Amino acid sequence: MNHRHSILICLFMLLFQSKGIAQQGNGFDLLKDNIELILPPLETILDSALRRNPDVKFRDMQVIMDEHKLKAYKVDWTRNLGIQTDALYGTFDNISSNTTNGGSNPAMLTTRSSQLNYGAGAFIKIPLYDLINRKNQNKLAKAEIEQAQNSSQSQRNAVRQLVIKQYNDLIVKQRLLKIKSKYVETARINMAMAEKQFLNGIINISEYSSVTEIVSRSEADFESSKMEFRTAYMLLEEIVGIKFNLTNKLN
Repeated sequence: MNHRHSILICLFMLLFQSKGIAQQGNGFDLLKDNIELILPPLETILDSALRRNPDVKFRDMQVIMDEHKLKAYKVDWTRNLGIQTDALYGTFDNISSNTTNGGSNPAMLTTRSSQLNYGAGAFIKIPLYDLINRKNQNKLAKAEIEQAQNSSQSQRNAVRQLVIKQYNDLIVKQRLLKIKSKYVETARINMAMAEKQFLNGIINISEYSSVTEIVSRSEADFESSKMEFRTAYMLLEEIVGIKFNLTNKLN
């Protein structure tokens, strides 16, 4: 009866100490709660990643530049249109004829006056090369816009895939962390029982060392898993540009 009572006390103490593996705070427990319920919705995370990704911004700007280039091509023909004016002020001799009654030889009259002469007109001048190449230039500009749009969409798809992969990787790593945490707890309980049995002479040193080795491996594996989770968490923050404010709860 005393032996069983001692084991129960050891079990209670170990379970109490194991809670120190995760720091609880603000209602979130890394080894109990599901992190996907704490993180913002996936669509919100995706939108943030797309807004801050420099490659997406670059390709979007390329689309805008190509659209302006097409507009420039469409109005380029107007450079062949023009208005020409001229004005000249000076003294001019004006000659006129006057035929007398029944006369066959008209009389020439010369007058001198100061006046302003001016004229205006419009012209169109289209080089043959521009006329032939205009349609091709417009097609080329439209093709460049479509190419830039496809490139932008391709980059957006790549960013979305990266975020989705990292998001799910973080969730998986937390689930593995929970599993390994429970394994550490079980290994520590077995070690406490093995230590008690070793002290009472029930098991030998070899069996006790084997249990101790299992505990050491499980603890090392748990620490490695915890670091992998932290890395996945920090990478997701970096990719999407959002601070989830869970850093102080990952210890």
